[in-house]
Amino acid sequence: MTIEKPSDHPSVQQGKTGVLLVNLGTPEATDYWSIRAYLKEFLSDPRVIETNRALWWVILNGIILTFRPKKSGHAYAQIWNQEKNESPLKTFTRNQTQKIAELFASDEKIIVDWAMRYGKPAIKTGIERLKEKGCDRILVFPLYPQYSATTTASVFDKTAEALASMRWQPTLRFVPPFYDDPLYIKALAKRTKDHLKQLDWQPDMIVVSYHGLPKDYLLKGDPYHCHCMKTTRLLNEQLKVDDKKIITTFQSRVGRQEWLRPYTDETINQLARDGKNIVLISPAFISDCVETLEELSIGLAEEFANSGGKNFSVAPCLNDSDVSINMLSKIIKRELKGWT
Repeated sequence: MTIEKPSDHPSVQQGKTGVLLVNLGTPEATDYWSIRAYLKEFLSDPRVIETNRALWWVILNGIILTFRPKKSGHAYAQIWNQEKNESPLKTFTRNQTQKIAELFASDEKIIVDWAMRYGKPAIKTGIERLKEKGCDRILVFPLYPQYSATTTASVFDKTAEALASMRWQPTLRFVPPFYDDPLYIKALAKRTKDHLKQLDWQPDMIVVSYHGLPKDYLLKGDPYHCHCMKTTRLLNEQLKVDDKKIITTFQSRVGRQEWLRPYTDETINQLARDGKNIVLISPAFISDCVETLEELSIGLAEEFANSGGKNFSVAPCLNDSDVSINMLSKIIKRELKGWT
């Protein structure tokens, strides 16, 4: 039997700590097949669609993936970053990563990277890149402030799936949901106040809109609704708006089943008919994406105007602003304690 010498093996880098920012995901282009590939991965996730898998396979592949890509492609095309040929979500997530990495640049043992739950770069790719750079400890940061099984837990699932194929696995930590973190709340408040200062009119109502969930998910124990309500309450403690002038709503519902109420579109249309001036914010999204830039800023704005509304404005998400990078970096530093 031949005993291999250590020099016979490639050198293995180790001793560094990785940070992996993970956002929802995006198609690679706006054409039919790119959108279809993205939707197929997203809507095939059993965390997202909790129904009979055989029945859903027929519905998804026979109906949804036939007709939905064209509509979604049109939505993405309206907000696409033409300069970089990518969605704004990818641009902002990359920018966040680069800016945070710059803040940690003085420590050569900390490497910051990013990934998407659906689409590219995949979570497995992100973990492999960090491992190749010598990271044997990785902090995974799901960029979802409010926990839901459909989002945060799905990142856990995909991370575990990636590790299942690795013989030498890194040690992992996950950043917990930060829906009530003072750093996050203060960043939201600052971003909202800055937006309000730019308006030449005063809002009668602030609508705090979160991505919706089927009501059934709440009844099964998903804490998302509770997290959203607490975020709004803590945010208003900073904004100091009359409780009658701020409301929590839920957007992006599909299908015939009941979703979390009140619905954003119905609320906005009624407020328009009542002659109210509206500012809308979306705390569930760290970065602007197709939901905020197309569904809300374009689609909902048109509905508001068609219902007789006059002044309607959607505040930008935290994105890669200074207040956002400061918040994310401080959360990362806190969660790395004991490792660095």
